[in-house]
Amino acid sequence: MMQISDTYNQKHSLFNAMNRFIGAVNNMDQTVMVPSLLRDLPLEMEEKDGVNNSNGAANYFARRDMHGYYILLKSIRNDIEWGILQGDERKKDKVSSMDISRLEDADGEEDLEKQFHYHLTGLHTVLSKLTRKANLLTNRYKEEIGFGSWGH
Repeated sequence: MMQISDTYNQKHSLFNAMNRFIGAVNNMDQTVMVPSLLRDLPLEMEEKDGVNNSNGAANYFARRDMHGYYILLKSIRNDIEWGILQGDERKKDKVSSMDISRLEDADGEEDLEKQFHYHLTGLHTVLSKLTRKANLLTNRYKEEIGFGSWGH
């Protein structure tokens, strides 16, 4: 019984989620020989969950073509594999769904464990979605070039 539980936990570990994502992006990168063919092709949504963010993120991703996803997924893979440069002047993301200051206890002390679990859950969710996007892009590219049954 312990082994079944360990296997389940390993399947849902952040390390394995990162490996699945990197593997999916590597597969996408090896499959897509002509990235420019992806321009202006919409990435059909794998699933319509109807979730809309108040910050318009759903609209942003709805406008992105397959080439944009290709570049985004490769960039995220590189950030995971090589880290983000210290001098990087990227915008710092604001947490919109939950204010981190609410994770303080009554004494005003930070609850680092709650913050860690909050961010870990969020990172795992994002990596899973990005992995699905990479796999979907790979399959759509194969369909577009006429090799829908490649690798199967």
